[in-house]
Amino acid sequence: MRRSFKFLLRPTSRQAAALTACLEDHRILYNAALEHRRTAYARAGVSVRYGDQSAELKHIRADDREGQGRWSFSSQQATLRRLDKAFRAFFDRVKAGRTPGFPRFKGRGWFDTVEWPRDGDGCRWDSQPEHPAATFVRLQGVGHVRVHRHRPVKGRVKTISVKREGSRWYVVLSCDDVPAEALPATGAVAGIDLGVASLVTTSDGHHIDNQRHLAACAGRLASAQRDLARKKRGSKRRRKAVARVAALHGRVRRQRVDGAHKAALALVRGYDVIVHEDLRIANMTRSASGTIEAPGRNVAQKAGLNRSILDAGWGVFLTILAHKAESAGRELIAVDPRNTSRTCARCGHCAKDNRRTQAAFRCTACGHTAHADVNAAINILRAGLALRDAAEAA
Repeated sequence: MRRSFKFLLRPTSRQAAALTACLEDHRILYNAALEHRRTAYARAGVSVRYGDQSAELKHIRADDREGQGRWSFSSQQATLRRLDKAFRAFFDRVKAGRTPGFPRFKGRGWFDTVEWPRDGDGCRWDSQPEHPAATFVRLQGVGHVRVHRHRPVKGRVKTISVKREGSRWYVVLSCDDVPAEALPATGAVAGIDLGVASLVTTSDGHHIDNQRHLAACAGRLASAQRDLARKKRGSKRRRKAVARVAALHGRVRRQRVDGAHKAALALVRGYDVIVHEDLRIANMTRSASGTIEAPGRNVAQKAGLNRSILDAGWGVFLTILAHKAESAGRELIAVDPRNTSRTCARCGHCAKDNRRTQAAFRCTACGHTAHADVNAAINILRAGLALRDAAEAA
């Protein structure tokens, strides 16, 4: 398997300044390469490729030894490949008829990751193995940076990335040949229904609470945003206010990810087969404001629902659940979510009036009553098992 390991860095003040300069020079390189492509096509109709820009990189480094020449050649190639990947994704969206989204220039604060494609080429993980208590990563132009390694690294380190999140620095290791850690079979299967009142409801009636991290931090966040709005653009106080807002958002994000890991781990440990809805979260949280000619209805209510869905973090949870299920050897099945909350789990009758409130389900045909989320989870489980049986029969 291939897995990623993320650790907090403990740079000195000088190393933090060097990391900031590294990010800034890579951002400048990215923007210059983007401008090169735009200008060449606009003036001469020539499409510049990654190979062309990579070949010019050695001349750029030679002319700017105290700037671009300080950093790893391979990491700068990775930045150029990042731009090339953005252009390929742009053309793929054009061919598919979707909103293109042309690659944009990266402003300050919008370029926070630098990648070294191979361990040993401009970087070295565990660069001081003889140290008895600490782990270090060596980065060209920065030095040996201390790492807060809170768990062992497994497999072979393939790539190393450094990421800035607010005032914190992280190192991300992408490792190959990580052994799978299959859990013992339990013989249990479950369907799960994602919701706002409860993050997860299983088909056997268990509920995992939705912690509502953003709602809990809403007061402090609103105060920080009001304070930010009063600051003059470009001032030092505004930069401090921006950092405070970013720190609050970062705390909410970390809490949400931590809760998703714990919830996913509990499910993976308890069930061999987990069935969930194949949700289109981007469509579900689309604005209902409409247009001037055709304004939307219940806009405030829809905005509140969208905020609650995004605060619950369904997408983050499903991504983490998929990774943990693969590592543990569990089977994960996604099913069509249509009518799972309106269909009676006992008789199969489907009607809008079956679910009168958020929590209460009462079938209008047979009179079956149940918790609405549990009823939906049972329908999800049956659909997933039927899908698996059909795949095995084929």
